[in-house]
Amino acid sequence: MKRILFSIILFLPLMALAQYRSQVWSPDNGDGTYTNPVINADYSDPDVCVGPSGEDYYMTASSFQCVPGLPILHSKDLVNWEIINYALSSLYEGDDELEAHFSTPQHGNGVWAPSIRYHNGWYYIYWGDPDYGVYMVKTQDPVGKWEKPHCVIRGKGYIDTTPLWDDDGRCYLVNGWANSRSKFASVLTVRELSADGTKAIGQPVIVFDGNGTENRTCEGPKFYKRDGWYWIMCPAGGVPTGFQLAMRSKSPYGPYEHKIVLAQGKTNINGPHQGGWVHTKYGEDWFIHFQDKDAYGRVVHLNPIDWSSGWPVMGKKGEPVTKYKKPTSSSSVIMNPVENDEFNAPVLGKQWQWHANYDEKYGVPTAFGTFRIYTYKLSEGWVNFWEVPNLLLQKTPADEFSVTTKLRMTSKADGQFGGLIMMGLDYSSLVVRRQGNDFQLVQITCKAADKGKPQIENVIATLKPTKKDATDYKPGVHLDIYMRFSVKNSILRFAWSMDGKKFTGCGDEFQIKEGKWIGAKFGLIAAETDPNCDRGWVDADWIRVTKIE
Repeated sequence: MKRILFSIILFLPLMALAQYRSQVWSPDNGDGTYTNPVINADYSDPDVCVGPSGEDYYMTASSFQCVPGLPILHSKDLVNWEIINYALSSLYEGDDELEAHFSTPQHGNGVWAPSIRYHNGWYYIYWGDPDYGVYMVKTQDPVGKWEKPHCVIRGKGYIDTTPLWDDDGRCYLVNGWANSRSKFASVLTVRELSADGTKAIGQPVIVFDGNGTENRTCEGPKFYKRDGWYWIMCPAGGVPTGFQLAMRSKSPYGPYEHKIVLAQGKTNINGPHQGGWVHTKYGEDWFIHFQDKDAYGRVVHLNPIDWSSGWPVMGKKGEPVTKYKKPTSSSSVIMNPVENDEFNAPVLGKQWQWHANYDEKYGVPTAFGTFRIYTYKLSEGWVNFWEVPNLLLQKTPADEFSVTTKLRMTSKADGQFGGLIMMGLDYSSLVVRRQGNDFQLVQITCKAADKGKPQIENVIATLKPTKKDATDYKPGVHLDIYMRFSVKNSILRFAWSMDGKKFTGCGDEFQIKEGKWIGAKFGLIAAETDPNCDRGWVDADWIRVTKIE
């Protein structure tokens, strides 16, 4: 049946075939209200714009070293979101040196805090790469191909960039600064760009200084103009504990007066800040922003904006809402970012990202209704999986969820392994590893992987192969297995099965941990230590995200 479905899909347009409603988190309550977060997944530093129809909203977010980069999400009502594209196929396409640099995992580097804007028929995304400068991509069709990244300003330290095209056609750029590169921070600067937004033509001016005040760590600025006022909206006070500032001036270069317009207050929603303001065709104003939830990453919230005081007071009197009336919209479609994958399509699902620039030796779709991941050759001095680029991962979708996958491990040599992983600064995986003519079921766990700490192995069982190749020419040994984990209160528990019906819990409990500037991510791993043997592989038949049974 999977082969038949695959053949049919080959002749269909590459577009969404059906609506998708998550079993583990859907914010639309079906009664005209929604519950935050509107995306319970790590879309860090979100920004949003509205297209020319007035009712097509497009969101992007930080993607750091993960590839493809710059996710593009679409919504008709700011509550129901779908992943439709990525603006970056690699980091950085067209620059051979940088493409090679990002071919190995550069955890926490790359694409920081983008902004998305629609201007004169074009969609633009600007971002700061703290090591290389300010970049921009653009397109006339957000679902189609985005142009190759263009370096607007070259240099270190630039982050969190947003353009503003003024009424007279002039273009300005606001940005923050990364202390880790520039050795100063908590200031915002504005400069003029060329009218086409491709290069700086003016020098930076400090327009806000949060140093030595409660507004420390001011960053992530977004630039707007409303009723003759220039507005900069930015977070301050720290990522997990801070608040949202709004500041206004009659000149893009300030001086700006400022107010706190969103803070945790008496709610349990910490650090509500850094996001984007959108004005709808129905005259409503909304703010999309993130909340830092530790291992789960920075999840996306939606809050109303009240301008009656002349300031954009967000949420309910400046405090974030949990449940609220949905934005006015002509759409009633319930849609969530896809998590499940039957691997029946000739392209990889949009929920998946690699941990570095893609190489076809990492893995490819097959014509057999599976996705194949080849074993990665670990380096001679390897310590843990922090170096592995072919981790095929997606974001955690809820506070509580279960993941089940059906895999076939094909080994060509001793020591090759593959399986399921939850990746972060700490990680844990459940893999099958060939040993002689059998396989070992092993839990591999590492704490402080980013610090170069070694792994700990827990051998759970020895399993007989499902099949051995009949040929004597480079024969493979195969094992079919089902793997599962559940996550609740940040605690992960593994299980396995040979028939997909009876699962046996196994291994040690694991406290999931965020990655470098990203939430924990789960997915598939395949690797080996022999530099000379033919690669083995994992064929993933399907992976499904469900409620915990």
